[in-house]
Amino acid sequence: MKCTHTKEDGVKCGANAMQGQEYCYLHNPAISTDEKRLAQTRGGANRGLTVIEPSEPLQLETAKDVRQLLADTINRVRAGRLNVKIANCLGILSGHLIKAIETENIEDRVEKIERVILERKTMR
Repeated sequence: MKCTHTKEDGVKCGANAMQGQEYCYLHNPAISTDEKRLAQTRGGANRGLTVIEPSEPLQLETAKDVRQLLADTINRVRAGRLNVKIANCLGILSGHLIKAIETENIEDRVEKIERVILERKTMR
């Protein structure tokens, strides 16, 4: 259910209402202004993530290295030892890294092919 509060401009709040309430936290008249202000102040401070188990840096140079990182990440999330937001970040960055590794491999192969073609042309 959405908050039923109507703003001064006539637009409905649109936030989710508190469970069993018709208002969201910030528009609920049962909650004091001081409590709301304190919650807003703490909210920003509570958004940061704390890494409980810092990991050692890894050499991630091959697709196999990235696969091992992803397998370890999955296992740590499943065991409750890694925050899902951090795991999602690692997944996204791993995808970019795989693409960069693949691009580098293709560039290396193209360079070798071009070198062979050039050598054959000069031998004629």
